[in-house]
Amino acid sequence: MILEGLVTTCDAAGSMHVAAMGPWIDDAERAAGRIARLSLRPFAGSQTAANLARCAEGVFHVIDDVLLLARVVAGVAAPPPAARPATRVRGWLLDDACVAYEFAIAEADRSTARERLEARVVAEHHGRPFLGFNRAAHAVVEAAILVTRLHLPEAADPGPALRGLEPLVSKTGGPREHEAFAVLCRTAAARWRPDCGASAAAGPRL
Repeated sequence: MILEGLVTTCDAAGSMHVAAMGPWIDDAERAAGRIARLSLRPFAGSQTAANLARCAEGVFHVIDDVLLLARVVAGVAAPPPAARPATRVRGWLLDDACVAYEFAIAEADRSTARERLEARVVAEHHGRPFLGFNRAAHAVVEAAILVTRLHLPEAADPGPALRGLEPLVSKTGGPREHEAFAVLCRTAAARWRPDCGASAAAGPRL
């Protein structure tokens, strides 16, 4: 299954880069409550892919703050979320994460548009309990995924999908979910280019 969250990596200067990402995890490991492997699929050409090619380590975070997720996807997470150095890898642990998995890349296939990076979890950290998502939070996650794919040639007008998600946010969301959805709607409107399918020249941003 795919587990959505945030990945932190180090840029060339050692500074933290944060990106939304959903690695594949093993169902048996999930059921056992012990995730030992992550299969990451960053877009080739993205900052995350470049960082992991240079330094094959990072941290994957499970979070319940969809406003932070939206701001990261929109590129407006300023100032950066509070973080501290990782314990086993060159990377950063987000202070507000529910669970964090430090990882090291063991195998890499960079021959396609979606790289395939197989990682070993080398350390696990638990923060505050994850209380779950309501329907509004799930809608924000879906909107965030949609926005991250607007650079693809096959991307479609995001308007209909966002309008379909809006009632879930308006009916069940709190202030943070409403703000997160608004951030993503503004970002989708800014990035969408009907004449070429998307702002393809910009490429993947995460």
